[in-house]
Amino acid sequence: MKLSRTYALAAVMAAGTIALSACSDNVAASSDSGSGSGSSKIDCGTGNLNLSGSTAQAKAIDAWQSDFAAVCPDITVNYDGTGSGQGITDFTAGKTDFAGSDSYLKPEEATAADAMCKTGKAINLPMVISPVAIVYNIKGVDKLTLDAKTLAGIFSGTITKWDDPAIVALNKDAKMPSTTIGTVHRSKDSGTTDNFTKFLDKAGAGAWTFGTGKGWKAPGGEGAPDSAGVVSAVKATDGAISYVDGSDAKGNNMTTALLDTGHGGVALDDASVGKAVAAATPAGTGNDLKVDINYGLSEAGAYPAVLVTYEIVCEKGKDADKTKAIKAFLTYTSTDGQKKLSDIGYSPLPAELASKVQKAVAAIS
Repeated sequence: MKLSRTYALAAVMAAGTIALSACSDNVAASSDSGSGSGSSKIDCGTGNLNLSGSTAQAKAIDAWQSDFAAVCPDITVNYDGTGSGQGITDFTAGKTDFAGSDSYLKPEEATAADAMCKTGKAINLPMVISPVAIVYNIKGVDKLTLDAKTLAGIFSGTITKWDDPAIVALNKDAKMPSTTIGTVHRSKDSGTTDNFTKFLDKAGAGAWTFGTGKGWKAPGGEGAPDSAGVVSAVKATDGAISYVDGSDAKGNNMTTALLDTGHGGVALDDASVGKAVAAATPAGTGNDLKVDINYGLSEAGAYPAVLVTYEIVCEKGKDADKTKAIKAFLTYTSTDGQKKLSDIGYSPLPAELASKVQKAVAAIS
């Protein structure tokens, strides 16, 4: 999926209608942040920002572009959703201003990125939380609870009917049909697959034996190349089940399963996802805010099947005009932009992490 949007003209029109006295080079709108510390004051600047990377955060970037253009109409933001790997490659080659990625920089990638930044280092800023939704289509079943061990059995092919005792035990109040289970997975490399298999691997009590990674390794099931294909296959088949980003589940009105990590079924929502991310282990130092998700987390009310996507940016090293534009956009995305995420199927950063991201953005120079 490729996204490249220019909203400068629309922004000028919007600025006149919404009375947002557009940010000049020196001042900006002040607004309350949806999560984290207080209000955002954006020093807009001018120029173009060229970004590329994660498709998982593409819908968030797309939503942010138009709103940000109304706040800072003299900055044009172009995003190319080429995938995390290509985004990092583009950034380390100096082709883009920063990258979006489903995972933080590996050591060898960090070395190359630091060299490109010259006078500073590259930092990983968590910005978009994309929960992994378990979506299903079972006639007559509008509420379904599953745990990682049972999901591992389903996607491994050892649990093949919806009235299997393991499923029935988790759904005592439902009448599970004898319908054959049809699993659907991503046939091409996918960050969603990577995070879903990490959840199965860590929380599945040894039931998942096919490792982790962006490529699907388990036998059987139907493959679909992208999220649209997964959604289409699940909707078309009674008894189907798959995994998609939360934004794809919400955008396509998919029915999602509750996750049981030992304390009963937990619905996918901002509170449950935020609880899992808040429990993540910091993996960076200073303003490098990479985190390690505990996919095996067993905590009441937490939904640990999540994907954290990052903006990877130079802490120092860009010229003054470019730095101002980068800081303007990231200030918006880490404050007011977080308010937009729930509406499109993502989750906002937990307050403490949001505050750290805002401080890291403010320190970019």
